[in-house]
Amino acid sequence: MKIQKIYYSSKFEREYKKLPAAVRETAKTKEALFRINPFDPSLKTHKLKGGLREFFSFSLSHRYRIIFVFGKTGIAHFYSVGDHSVYQLFD
Repeated sequence: MKIQKIYYSSKFEREYKKLPAAVRETAKTKEALFRINPFDPSLKTHKLKGGLREFFSFSLSHRYRIIFVFGKTGIAHFYSVGDHSVYQLFD
């Protein structure tokens, strides 16, 4: 499944701007890979549990993650980006 369109929440956009420049560059590379194959093994895409069970996450690096949901075919919605604290989205 290819991703044709990604929608970015305002929360995601605010968090993205605060990331270190090197992490933003990595995010661009990983997003391009995500668009081709959202389950590429290097992304470590996985379904979340608990209060975030409707969401998925993929890795930018050992420390940074993007939280998202799949929409209709070929669409994804990026909700949050950051270190492991992004998992407290609903706390």
